[in-house]
Amino acid sequence: MLILFNKPYNVLTKFTDAEERDTLAHYIKLPGVYPAGRLDRDSEGLLLLTDDGSLQHRLSDPRHKMPKTYWVQVEGIPDDDALEALRRGVLIEGRKTRPAQARRMQEPALWPRNPPIRVRLHIPTAWIELTLTEGRNRQVRRMTAAVGHPTLRLIRYAIGPWTLQGLQPGAWRAAAPPGDTTQ
Repeated sequence: MLILFNKPYNVLTKFTDAEERDTLAHYIKLPGVYPAGRLDRDSEGLLLLTDDGSLQHRLSDPRHKMPKTYWVQVEGIPDDDALEALRRGVLIEGRKTRPAQARRMQEPALWPRNPPIRVRLHIPTAWIELTLTEGRNRQVRRMTAAVGHPTLRLIRYAIGPWTLQGLQPGAWRAAAPPGDTTQ
């Protein structure tokens, strides 16, 4: 079984929490499914869950280089040099990131975030689409900061062939696992 879930802002990517914060258990009532990868509490978007351990490993292991696409609202307007730096890879904690795809994009039609992002009247914001094939801790946020454009809002739009298309925050649906042609 493979589940696509649109993780809302401020939800933990686990099923229990000693501090009683919002977790996946508040949204997904299926027994035996576990996340294939993580998404930070302050990030939103696509999370895959499965009850198949080998599939979970294939989806989350960086050696398989499953591309992940993010829609990122950043502070300021990234110029061509900033985007090219993201494409080539930037240094994070002394290690260069793998090459990525990066482009400016129009502001996507999205659900409102609660709470909304901070707004500074004299500092513009822009949206970029960033596709990575690795998943270091807080990587997107660190990459955009490294090129001078801190992340304000981060939404994972796609993992491999699966997207958020048609999924509202907190909603989930079953999907065909990779290689499954029955659905």
